[in-house]
Amino acid sequence: MKKKLCVIFGGESPEHEISQKSVTSILNNLNTDKYDIYTIGITKDGRWQLFTGDWELIESGAWEMDTDHLRTAFIAPDPSKKGIMVCSEGTYEVIGIDVIFPVLHGEYGEDGTVQGLFELSHIPYVGMGVLSSANAMDKAYSKIIFEAAGIPQAAWVTLSSSDDFEACADEIEEKLGYPCFVKPARTGSSVGIGKAHDRAELIAALENAAVYDRKILVEEHIDGHEVECAVLGNSDAKAAEIGEIKPTVEYYDFDAKYNDDSTVLVIPAELPKDTYERIREYSVRAFRALDGQGLSRVDFFVRYSDGSVVLNEINTLPGFTNISMYPKLWDAAGIGYSELLDRLIELAEERVK
Repeated sequence: MKKKLCVIFGGESPEHEISQKSVTSILNNLNTDKYDIYTIGITKDGRWQLFTGDWELIESGAWEMDTDHLRTAFIAPDPSKKGIMVCSEGTYEVIGIDVIFPVLHGEYGEDGTVQGLFELSHIPYVGMGVLSSANAMDKAYSKIIFEAAGIPQAAWVTLSSSDDFEACADEIEEKLGYPCFVKPARTGSSVGIGKAHDRAELIAALENAAVYDRKILVEEHIDGHEVECAVLGNSDAKAAEIGEIKPTVEYYDFDAKYNDDSTVLVIPAELPKDTYERIREYSVRAFRALDGQGLSRVDFFVRYSDGSVVLNEINTLPGFTNISMYPKLWDAAGIGYSELLDRLIELAEERVK
């Protein structure tokens, strides 16, 4: 029998459009001989819609205009239902679901909130659990966890959007110097990130980051190779190959990740063997420190000066577009895109056994 799979995309975060790109690739690579696929799209204002139209409308956002194929629907938090509640004209029907595959990036999708709903529903779901997702999404908290796990990281300062940025600049300059990176603590896909070379740019970057989050992280600049490692599994998690990112812009920002074809991905990364293995070991250690399940992409720098490895961050629901690193890394390790999706669904089911 086919598994009934609910794929959820969109969401309220600034990464809504990236989710639509990711889910289009995923839907086109799922084996329809194995799965009956139901898609729920979440609009930017938080409305959940069962979408039964053409998947090719999703990436552009045109799915929201296809009203003939939209019905209000949501995952029932009642475990006796274990499925999608579809509402229509004052009545509802329940579609039973075996597994949920959330293709949601950022807040309300990658931060533990929607994972809490899935836990209440008692339906297995792809990816990390509530606490793991929340801690990984908050870069300030994940740094504390990784520090306790003994993983080298860039020096950092955490502040609030309500702080006096001019006063905070003194501490940042003393501890980190220039250039430095400013990040909203709880966004992904480089949304809201800025690089500051002096105080004026620092204040401007802090003000921009405050638009996206009330908590802001400032990190020292690491001059080095940008590399990423893919992790897959539950308690038996394994690391795949490592890829190096060579952007043609000053840093790997949103456009470089998703819109710029000039960015070069080198797989496997051209690194000394001991450095390569250290990155793979740190990747699994970071994953386990968060009590990880399913998947993560773990990002690092390798300093040009001395070859030391520095953890940047972990992504619990990394991009799955046709140019995204996570599926490319596993493909290089011998697991193709469709097989990878099958494995993620199996891991979701294994976790609840």
